[in-house]
Amino acid sequence: MPEKLNPVRRVVVIDENDKSKAIADGPSPDVRTDPARPGYTSTRIWVTEGTPVYLNGLRESLHLPQTLEPPPAGSVCRVVTFPPDNSYGKVSAKDVEAFFEAMGSPGASTYAATAPHPYMQKTRTLDFCLVIEGEITLVLDIEEVHLKAGDSVVQRGTNHAWSNRSQRPCVVAFSSHDAG
Repeated sequence: MPEKLNPVRRVVVIDENDKSKAIADGPSPDVRTDPARPGYTSTRIWVTEGTPVYLNGLRESLHLPQTLEPPPAGSVCRVVTFPPDNSYGKVSAKDVEAFFEAMGSPGASTYAATAPHPYMQKTRTLDFCLVIEGEITLVLDIEEVHLKAGDSVVQRGTNHAWSNRSQRPCVVAFSSHDAG
């Protein structure tokens, strides 16, 4: 049975009349799961639709469509919990297809029976990844990189997957930016 984790707290701060104040403080309302991997959660924190970001008047961004990739010229921030790989059974091609469809990015999947991991994916993004808790393996086409809490990855639009080979959940924060 997967370990019960606390929801991701999201505090949204604005400047109103030259004074900063929090307008939201609680669990992020946008959490996706993967039925094939009990314990997997992807919590979307914020989305931008372009750069530079217009700050005035914007109070929420999670009404924008759910996708792994950010909008054109935009960004998306999310926190993902990866359960231990050995906590769920074999994942089928249909499971992987359903996951990427539910995440709004069916074209991101590079699933192949011969791939080093079923959840291999590739997006046209620059991703800053920070392992917050636990450990995880970054699976690449020709090598693997073991990461632990405090490690970071600059992911530059390459084919990859995340594999948690430990006995505890791993939490990773992602800041993804549209790339050319």
